[in-house]
Amino acid sequence: MSLLDVFQSGGGAFSVRALTASVNNMPFVPGAIGSLGIFNARGMDTDVAMVEVRNQRLYLVPAAERGAPPKKNRAEGRITIPLKAQHLPVEDVLQADAVLNKRQFGSENTLETVQFKINEKFGTMFRSLDATVEHHRVGAVCGKVLDADGTKVLLDVFDAFGVSQHSEIDFDLDNASAGEGAVRKKCSEVIRKIEDELGGTPIGGVHAICDEAFFDDLIDHPECVKRYERWNDGQALRDQGARRTFWYAGIMFEEYRGKVGNVKFVPTGKAQFFPVGVPDLFDELYAPANHIEAVGSIGLPRYAMVTPDRKGRWVELDAQTNPLIYCNRPRTLIRGKRT
Repeated sequence: MSLLDVFQSGGGAFSVRALTASVNNMPFVPGAIGSLGIFNARGMDTDVAMVEVRNQRLYLVPAAERGAPPKKNRAEGRITIPLKAQHLPVEDVLQADAVLNKRQFGSENTLETVQFKINEKFGTMFRSLDATVEHHRVGAVCGKVLDADGTKVLLDVFDAFGVSQHSEIDFDLDNASAGEGAVRKKCSEVIRKIEDELGGTPIGGVHAICDEAFFDDLIDHPECVKRYERWNDGQALRDQGARRTFWYAGIMFEEYRGKVGNVKFVPTGKAQFFPVGVPDLFDELYAPANHIEAVGSIGLPRYAMVTPDRKGRWVELDAQTNPLIYCNRPRTLIRGKRT
């Protein structure tokens, strides 16, 4: 299959539309946060979402003599907050010589084809984009979406909504003389803070993602050792795998091992608590790509485009996603630390 046959005028199977449809039908294995199903994922036809916030508060009505002026109702205003989607592009180049006379990986006598090599490169690019979107989801449940370096803040939802974050809760897990029920009381403190922020909104439960240091000290704490063994029904002694979980005192703790390069998704010694089962608490929006063909359309999770060299010597491969992932009630996000 030659470059000219594949990338001839008209695009065919390698037009933006055909490629995007293809990659969005590829099997996708979500990360731990994505698999919780807490994000309301959908597309939007612009790169800015206008989030409307209205606070409704209860108050006590004082008694008054009949005929006396009644208490004035405290009408709460509403504000509109613009949030901009992040543009996450990645590109590669496929040279004609990279395919010429090359044996296809895993075969003995099959030559590499342009289509196979393009699919291979797009597979790598989209796995990286998927990992990045998962990193943004972790940032959403923490209240701060960080860039690929793990330090630059792309979206601080507390600042955007004009609210402060609750103080970090110290679980004091290295205290050898902690009294019985000390960990349970910390869990209750987390749950009460979340319930207070949600008011009358029903809650399905509380989930925590922890790094390995927090999780290990939690399950080794004198208060939790036997409970963890019962929770796993003896599997705690046999399981050497990742993603261990432990339900205790109304919270599902999960050891989260997300890491790309030197960037840890959950900082050392930390745990992030957030409610689950709350309708419309987390949004995952996708803006259209910066392609002419995508203007005015509803955004898709991933896009792909191939641009051939004018003389047919190479093709440029472009992939991108444009997510906006955030929590609509950031003060429900509670951070804990090991000690």
